[in-house]
Amino acid sequence: MTQRLPTSVRGLSLVVANCIPLVGVTVWGWDLWLLLVVYTAEAACSVLIAATKALFAEQGSPGRPGQYEPLHELREKRGGFQIYSNWPPIYPRNIPFALMVLGVWFGFIGPISLVYLLTIGPTIQISVGLAVSVVALFFSQIEEFVIEYIGTSEYRDVSAQELIRTPAQLTLVLLFIGFLTLGGSRAGRITLLTGLVVGKTLSSLYRFYVDHIGGPLLDVDLKLSDDLPRSEPPPELTMPEEPVEASVAVNKKSVILGSLSAVGFALISRFTIITVAAFVIALQVGNPVWIGLLSIVVLCIVGARMLSFYLRYGTIEYQRRGKFLVAYDRLLESPQWIATIGPGTEYSVINAIVDRLRGTGRLRVASVDSVDRGSVQLGPLSDLDRAIETLDLPVYQTDRPERDPTIIAAAGGLLLLFLAVPAGLFLAPGVDSGTAYASLVVIGPFALIHTGILLYVALSRI
Repeated sequence: MTQRLPTSVRGLSLVVANCIPLVGVTVWGWDLWLLLVVYTAEAACSVLIAATKALFAEQGSPGRPGQYEPLHELREKRGGFQIYSNWPPIYPRNIPFALMVLGVWFGFIGPISLVYLLTIGPTIQISVGLAVSVVALFFSQIEEFVIEYIGTSEYRDVSAQELIRTPAQLTLVLLFIGFLTLGGSRAGRITLLTGLVVGKTLSSLYRFYVDHIGGPLLDVDLKLSDDLPRSEPPPELTMPEEPVEASVAVNKKSVILGSLSAVGFALISRFTIITVAAFVIALQVGNPVWIGLLSIVVLCIVGARMLSFYLRYGTIEYQRRGKFLVAYDRLLESPQWIATIGPGTEYSVINAIVDRLRGTGRLRVASVDSVDRGSVQLGPLSDLDRAIETLDLPVYQTDRPERDPTIIAAAGGLLLLFLAVPAGLFLAPGVDSGTAYASLVVIGPFALIHTGILLYVALSRI
């Protein structure tokens, strides 16, 4: 681990980094707008650091009971992987919480701050002093992450409150300064600016004292996010002592193709709907900058969903070890679930669309004690019957529902009918493009759900 610096040295570096804006106010003539730029950049860095900390946390993080998180399927992953030999592993199960932290700030607070600076504020002149101040504040947070969080193993028992405390405090500072900028030139007096910088510096020092020296001086019970239900990490499983008698790997192409269903579910989330709606509006307006930015966001959403789905199912090898069936993750080098092969375990064939299209197969394994749901997926496998024979599983029925042209035709006809409505809006001569785009934004999310159901019904009997 990283060698720890003396507390006094770390505290002094924090003071120096936070006092550079004071020099900017008293010597370089900074105003509230420049302070807002500096502290916005620091807040963005703190959010990135908090999300990175979450990836290394060994304990559970707050979940969203009854709601879908970004890449929620990774919550069930066991094990982790190391990027450096002397650093702790990164746990894929923490990715959903890290994305929640990033999403709240960069999906809501950050864009509002950026639009506010670009539309309300004056033109910001980038200077050496401004760059030095931002870099110094960045460095102080990176130093705390490497020296304290990693170097002293704080990741072992870190709480959600500790992860989001710094971003929450800096966001409050941004909100306060933002309100002051609405007051015009009267808010730009040097006394007020100095007070803001000193107050923010004292707040950072107090946080440093509480985290690394002693307890809080004031008994104020701020829960932040610790009142949220914690999603404890799944317990690590012990591999059976029996050697591997047989093994089969998943069909990676079917996993990648199956990830398109996860992309479809992502498209009906609130954030994605808003993003796609904004993209449609940008197309109507014809702004190439917003079209490009929103295209990148949509592509990132699609890529993240596909990568998450592959990480969940595409790196699994199924092993027969004595009387046990083990789903072993070759990337994380950790068993994901262990099932006992016997009369208490039930098997059933999953009628997956991808399997019907590609000739692969998968099973639903029920009564598995090592997972909370009690059932897991085995597959997709290139040859289901051969895999069952290789693993010597007590499965005797692998037939799927027969192809039904009637259902395919009925569902396909209704699907074309739904798609004809938006197509007619764009092709009808009496409807202008603005009305067509507006109608697409309003009815698109509802039509997407129905077309998705009809498409599933048609393909499930193809």
